[in-house]
Amino acid sequence: MHVIKKLPTADYRAVFPPDQVDCPTTETAEPTEEIIGQDRATKALRFGLEIPEDGFNIYVSGLPGTGRHTAVKKFLDELAKTKPMADDWIYVNNFENQYEPLAIRLPAGMGTRFRADMAAFIEGVRRALPRAFESEDYATKRQEALKKIGKEREEIIAQVNESAGKQGFMLQMSPTGLVIIPVIDGKPLTEEEYTALPLEKQEEINKKREALDTDIRGGFRRMRDLDQKGMETVNTLNNEIALYAIGDLLAGLKEKYGKNEEVLAYIDAVRKDILENLGTFMGMDQQQQQVPPQFQQWVQKDLAFRKYEVNVIVDNAAQTGAPVVFEENPSYQNLLGKAEREVQFGMVTTDFTMIRAGSLHKANGGYLVIPVLDLFRYPFAWEGLKTALKTEKLAIEEPGERAGFIVVRGLRPRPVPLNVKVILIGAPEINQVLHQGDPEYPELFKVRADFDIVMDRSDTTAKKYASYICSLCRRFNLRHLDRTAVAKVVEFGSRLADDQKKLSTRFAAIADLIREANFYAMQENAALITGAHIMRAIEEKIYRSSLIEEKIQEYIARDIFLVDTVGEKVGQVNGLSVMGTGDFAFGRPSRVTASIGVGKEGVIDIERQAKLSGPSHTKGVLILSGYLMNRFAKEKPLTLTARLVFEQSYGGIDGDSASSTELYAILSALSGLPLKQSLAVTGSVNQNGEVQAIGGVNEKLEGFYEVCRIKGFTGEQGAVIPSSNVQNLMLKEEMVEAGKNGNFRIYPVSSISEGIEVLTGVPAGEPGPDGTYPEGTVFHLVDRKLKEIGEKVRQFQGNAKET
Repeated sequence: MHVIKKLPTADYRAVFPPDQVDCPTTETAEPTEEIIGQDRATKALRFGLEIPEDGFNIYVSGLPGTGRHTAVKKFLDELAKTKPMADDWIYVNNFENQYEPLAIRLPAGMGTRFRADMAAFIEGVRRALPRAFESEDYATKRQEALKKIGKEREEIIAQVNESAGKQGFMLQMSPTGLVIIPVIDGKPLTEEEYTALPLEKQEEINKKREALDTDIRGGFRRMRDLDQKGMETVNTLNNEIALYAIGDLLAGLKEKYGKNEEVLAYIDAVRKDILENLGTFMGMDQQQQQVPPQFQQWVQKDLAFRKYEVNVIVDNAAQTGAPVVFEENPSYQNLLGKAEREVQFGMVTTDFTMIRAGSLHKANGGYLVIPVLDLFRYPFAWEGLKTALKTEKLAIEEPGERAGFIVVRGLRPRPVPLNVKVILIGAPEINQVLHQGDPEYPELFKVRADFDIVMDRSDTTAKKYASYICSLCRRFNLRHLDRTAVAKVVEFGSRLADDQKKLSTRFAAIADLIREANFYAMQENAALITGAHIMRAIEEKIYRSSLIEEKIQEYIARDIFLVDTVGEKVGQVNGLSVMGTGDFAFGRPSRVTASIGVGKEGVIDIERQAKLSGPSHTKGVLILSGYLMNRFAKEKPLTLTARLVFEQSYGGIDGDSASSTELYAILSALSGLPLKQSLAVTGSVNQNGEVQAIGGVNEKLEGFYEVCRIKGFTGEQGAVIPSSNVQNLMLKEEMVEAGKNGNFRIYPVSSISEGIEVLTGVPAGEPGPDGTYPEGTVFHLVDRKLKEIGEKVRQFQGNAKET
């Protein structure tokens, strides 16, 4: 028989002695800004941020609370200061096509200066032009030009009149235009007089009129040409006067921005538009007076001059290095920008001044950080981001247009060249889904930085814990921790990691614990946070979340849920499972029973038949048949019908951690040996009978301990766990004391043989050379029962054939 020793209570919990803390309080510790326990992730981050090649964007993978966001921010803040400042970007009017505004790059800080300079320039033009055109010099030159044109016009009119007089006609202006009237004996004819003339005379007059029409049309053509010449002369004069009036203003702008070809081209376009629209700069008061009162507010906005404004969409004047942008709301428009709209005169309008930058614009030349889960909550956001990274251009489009919907005509601003490093922060599962489902993802995000949830536990890492706590207390003005408190925080880190040799790197949970302990220290007016405050914070948090657990324990105590903690029963054993309520997990004991009968159906999982079993649990049950065949059916067929069930389980069950429990129940039912109900069991099993490690061992043991406490300790209660799970034990201190007092025992086992011996007190048995088991052992009884069942099956089949 195997000698199974109960686990020493020293192994119930990895205690961290306070005297191993090398500082009396965290106030004397050295604060740290180091990212603790994430060497792999920080190395990957440093590589991804420094490499300049395309496609080396970064996916930061890890669970929330492991310091992903803090690490990225720290690295970017340090790195960005060493990088050159990014350029400003502005949008200006495209005078050739107003629907395609022009994007212009300017050095950092120059965008707002250019906007102010353009505003001052237009204001200066609005003052200078009316003054120039109201001057006597302009009036004199204009009068001289028009006087010459007028003289030529008079000469043409005189020539036409003279030609008409020679042919017996006179020209007269009427409301409908120029009228040719016949003249006889110096007297113009009326319509009646003309009608009274003989037909021969009328025909003669008509022939003369047709001949005169040619001369008149020629004269009028010369007059139109002369009018056109006059307009050109006036326009030329106006342009000369306007250029002279604003020449100094233009020269000043060109001198200041002469090194930027795009700005110079834009200034030339502005000059050309001003000369083509000189009337806009004069007579605005009269125009405003003609506008109805309800629309004067829009005229007061100087809408006519809006086309000369400068829209600064990215201003990096305040930056000290490359821009770093954290986009917490990564919708399509927040990422790639948008063109806003407003209502004017009852119509929805837009123009280049209403273009708004997205976070990609703001991060251009620097770094953009996006929570990947939020990114997928918005339509088109992921596709828009990929398109921008692939094309290295930022095009502002309507989301509906990208989806192929019919949209109204709007702006199509010129794209902006894109040079940005994108960092996605998310869970490992999302990274895996993207790799498998999006072929473009691996080409765009070639660097993965994995944040671990644990690190090794040692004096060195405990010291780093103390340094982190020191930084936390100083940053948030919390009370400092003494040695006992630091030791308890280290133990809490191991409990979070579920490992005696590891510490959790979920520093968000560590920080929350310290904040809660600080609250209780403040209530007591304590100068320092002690170990008692840490323990109270842990207990209070559990109490706030453990309502469901207490209800289940109450039902067990009142025998509503049936769980025995004393006595022995055949085919019945206490199984352990873990239930979660979101932020809290606890262990729930359940009765597992097995029944056997004559048949060939094998092991039947009632949970599976009721569709309450998950795939992992189903796999665990199927492994039981493999174990039974390997142990008892090498020389004969396995003839058995056994049914397994978690009693009073009304929800889904998954996981294979109860497979050893179910196997013990089957072996008990076959052998007829009762199992100790004072013990609970957990552990998975393989086909060779080896008991394997499971998760949630602390919660499971604590759950059964609470049931034993409520029902009363007998000194025989405890649990059977896999030996490989001993290193995961970080049980609460109350259980350690219970172990020392002999009220709760833990038996680590590595095989089914060891476990069945603990539960029955009977040797399991090992096969001899002939394959048989020693008399009276568990496996001998099981093997004998299987043979009996096989014989009954054969007899039944024989009788059935005879009948």
